[in-house]
Amino acid sequence: MKYICKCCGEEKEDWPAIAYNSPYPYMNLSDEELENSELTSNLCIIRYSDETCYFIRVVLVQEVNDDCQDLEYGVWVSLSEKSFNEYVENYNNKSFESGCFGWFANYLPDYEFDEPIPTDVVINNNIGRPFIFPHESHEHLFVSDFYNGITKKEAEKRINLVLNK
Repeated sequence: MKYICKCCGEEKEDWPAIAYNSPYPYMNLSDEELENSELTSNLCIIRYSDETCYFIRVVLVQEVNDDCQDLEYGVWVSLSEKSFNEYVENYNNKSFESGCFGWFANYLPDYEFDEPIPTDVVINNNIGRPFIFPHESHEHLFVSDFYNGITKKEAEKRINLVLNK
């Protein structure tokens, strides 16, 4: 969709969001684990033999320093059972607002993830999917880029990596 940008006055076309259909752990399940797990477009429950993991789909907005657009991601975070259940119980309640802790559960292009990244999950059902914000104190290039922004060239490179898979 083309439009005239209010920020710069130029004709723009929105970038597609980089979206993941499932959390990373779901992509690596055995056939037996898949049978014992659930996945919808917004919720995921993985039942391992020794634990159960809960995930929700969220939005992450990456600032692009030299452009009027930001890069959006449709990603997943793992939640505690309590936070997951509260979210599910209030899923259709448009006035529900809350916040909780979550672990980032996808791998993004151009980053190495050796350990999970802690996030704050901000839920406002009136505006749609929850948003996440990585903990600024966590030392990782992804977190640094989130708070310092990336270039338009980097954003377009990431989009092209996903579109050309």
